[in-house]
Amino acid sequence: MAKRSKIVRQERRRATVERYAARRAELKSLIGASDTAPDVRAAARAELARQPRDASATRLRNRDVVDGRPRGHVGKAGVSRVRFREMAHRGELPGIRKASW
Repeated sequence: MAKRSKIVRQERRRATVERYAARRAELKSLIGASDTAPDVRAAARAELARQPRDASATRLRNRDVVDGRPRGHVGKAGVSRVRFREMAHRGELPGIRKASW
């Protein structure tokens, strides 16, 4: 189980990313557009740099939804590899079976 403080910090980051997502996308499109004036592009870069670091989506970490484990995340199920295996053995994941050959 992950520390409660790590899970809370992750949720706070997720809220920050959502809050700034629209403005970040707008600034990135201005920076990437070839017809943008150089002074507008520089202003957009400066504003993007002034935003909080946690506003970037790359700062988010995939965690197990049950206990917050940060490693071995299985995206299809949203849980860690350990919990995925347990749930698959109990038949709690539809469409997942243990392989045997």
